[in-house]
Amino acid sequence: MTETGPPLIFDAQRRAARLARSERRIGEADFLHARAAENAVLSLEATLREFPVAVDLSAHPGPFAEALAASDAVGRVGSPRPVGDRSDRAAPGARPLEIEAGSADLIVSLMTLHWANDLPGALSQIRRALKPDGLFLGTLLGAGTLKELRAVLTEAELAERGGAQARVSPFADGFDGAGLLQRAGFALPVSDVDRLTVRYPDLLALIRDLRAMGETNVLAGTIRPLTRPIIARAAVLYAEKYGEADGRIPATFEIVNLAGWAPHESQPKPLPRGSARTRLADALGVVEHGRRDN
Repeated sequence: MTETGPPLIFDAQRRAARLARSERRIGEADFLHARAAENAVLSLEATLREFPVAVDLSAHPGPFAEALAASDAVGRVGSPRPVGDRSDRAAPGARPLEIEAGSADLIVSLMTLHWANDLPGALSQIRRALKPDGLFLGTLLGAGTLKELRAVLTEAELAERGGAQARVSPFADGFDGAGLLQRAGFALPVSDVDRLTVRYPDLLALIRDLRAMGETNVLAGTIRPLTRPIIARAAVLYAEKYGEADGRIPATFEIVNLAGWAPHESQPKPLPRGSARTRLADALGVVEHGRRDN
């Protein structure tokens, strides 16, 4: 019997090349990474615990270290240590983490996991690297990200070529976040979605930012380059469908924030089924009617 692994959605080599290019330009468009780092640090400020051994698996580790340094939580968190090389950050979970099992108090992975071919597997590796009762904080782009760009590129390519390829990555649904953490073995999983709209003067300005971030298309397989007529048509469609009164165009981004703990016996446990001592009708303050037989 032939063993099959997770589907190959992203090209890791192409992603590594995009990351290498973005390392020189990320300062031009680091607002998503900065916002993700701020979200993670806010979670740490609300968690009155010490995390002596901290690991940073982010695609661009700098923003988290900077946000932590300016936070009240800095004295409770060890200096975040980047792990792995660019190829590890380009394909999270593809190779074993270079972290001893059960050795980290805190693992942070910002703006990286949406490029994982095996997201549950990548999360499971992180959970195994944590000490019992260790904390994971992660962010990834969610399903609503670049919905406008996805729509106009598809329509423009269909019109120019009679067929269209996927040009924007398939991002995870934010509502699935807690379930993904639970599947990977995390306790007390929490997920929420931070939505923001960024306004650009035109489509080319948006594309420049995506290139600076390293967030352009790395889907696996042969990708036909977009021609100038396709891009020009997409720019017109974007302005027609989504343009605002001042001529600028909006781009939607969703940052899915994840938090989960490595299991530990001290953590709250759900009550066993059937152990409740209060009827649901009493808790809801409603009158319970008996079954009526016809």
